[in-house]
Amino acid sequence: MRGTNPLPQIAESAKVTLDTPMSTPREANGELNRDQIRAMRRSYGELGLTETDLAGDPITQFHRWLLEAAQNPVIVEPNAMVLSTVDEVGPQSRTVLLKDVGADGFSFFTNYGSNKARAIAQNPQVSLLFPWYAMERQVIVRGSAEKVSERASADYFATRPWGSQIGAWASSQSHDLESREHLQARYDEFAERYPEGTPVPLPPHWGGYLVVPRGIEFWQGRYSRLHDRLLYTSTASGWDLTRLHP
Repeated sequence: MRGTNPLPQIAESAKVTLDTPMSTPREANGELNRDQIRAMRRSYGELGLTETDLAGDPITQFHRWLLEAAQNPVIVEPNAMVLSTVDEVGPQSRTVLLKDVGADGFSFFTNYGSNKARAIAQNPQVSLLFPWYAMERQVIVRGSAEKVSERASADYFATRPWGSQIGAWASSQSHDLESREHLQARYDEFAERYPEGTPVPLPPHWGGYLVVPRGIEFWQGRYSRLHDRLLYTSTASGWDLTRLHP
């Protein structure tokens, strides 16, 4: 990608600057004190992000960064994203896995009885965060979530490992669980009903969401906290690109 140095240089340029050595004894109760937590300061490198570095549309640019994240051996599950929702109780965040991204948006799958699904039913406005810390990068997506078709959910469900398919039947996600043994018993029940090697049907309570973006921000860490933030905003004619203060 134009204007971007090779990935190994990203890792080498990043260093942690500690005012207090990590070997400093902890407090008597086993907790780090305030000064030790504040001393966990990372000094970001010189690599930047300019408007000329970016693709004309954010989905193409996202594919570039996702590929680079996938090629970085330090990053575990580059498609992991933090999904934030808001319901009557307030905001809540959790990590889910991106399963597809295209011109229409970002897709993930879950239990439709889960907390996240119930929150989306009340308020479809969500945020996605891809935290690629090892590359001093993050991508923030703001948009609205909508269910994908049952056929799309079934097509994806059929590609899941057998154990994950059985787990989807066994779990009443986010609801109270009396014991781990009870969950195992439910898993064993469905494993017997749908033996490995036989088709496992799509559970009626399970499926996908598509997050249709209205804004996608690309964030690159810089020195002195002068980070680069470039925001694509959806318009009737395409995407507008704006630079934000760090």
